[in-house]
Amino acid sequence: MNDGARDSEAQGKRYGPLGRSLVIIPTYNEAENIKKIVSRVRAAVPDADVLVADDNSPDGTGKIADEVAAEEPQVQVLHRKGKEGLGAAYLAGFAWGMENGYGVLIEMDADGSHQPEELPRLLTALKGADLVLGSRWVPGGRVVNWPKYREFISRGGSTYSRLLLGLSIRDVTGGFRAFRTETLKGLGLDEVASQGYCFQVDLARRAVAAGYHVVEVPITFVERELGDSKMNRNIAVEALWRVAGWGFNDRANRLRGRKTL
Repeated sequence: MNDGARDSEAQGKRYGPLGRSLVIIPTYNEAENIKKIVSRVRAAVPDADVLVADDNSPDGTGKIADEVAAEEPQVQVLHRKGKEGLGAAYLAGFAWGMENGYGVLIEMDADGSHQPEELPRLLTALKGADLVLGSRWVPGGRVVNWPKYREFISRGGSTYSRLLLGLSIRDVTGGFRAFRTETLKGLGLDEVASQGYCFQVDLARRAVAAGYHVVEVPITFVERELGDSKMNRNIAVEALWRVAGWGFNDRANRLRGRKTL
């Protein structure tokens, strides 16, 4: 495990029970994947609930999710008006989870790239942390079926973010994460405007700046077999300029003796 913030033992911090867990799965055109991924999550963590946050998928993902929820009391569906981006879907899911009293909120993709069977390891690590990141780029982490250019882009994105933001987290852009709810409440979510995969960088930097104990555990990331990737040029461009802006502002604030963020 790699500590991306302060050492919790050095702080003498004591962590309370995790409470109920909610796995949030944003979807847009994941009709081929949603039933299978929900089934795997339920098998891997039977005590956890699942929230499918669907952005009005034209391919009927929301309807399929409703059918699953009708048979599974621990599965809920949050129907959204339209495609508004990954960040907005997660923020809506976080709000739903907080309103319904969950102690742990988990981010996970619908396409099978995040292995539900690794969820117990993230939850175990969260017993002594504020935030746990499933990491591809720490020892033991790996990617499967990715072409070299995809790995180069992903590693490069994390390195770029780490250097500009002064973070020690190895996988800054990863989206397989387990938060304590009180951690999310301390991140200023009402100020988060980033979308796409930049959303993950934003939450990570906020957690570190707030002094939360962030732990990375190795995961195996598997390229999707069905459906289309949501990554596109606009998402990449947003990440580049937002990270550069955050880095500039953080350095300027430090020079002025002000708190970052």
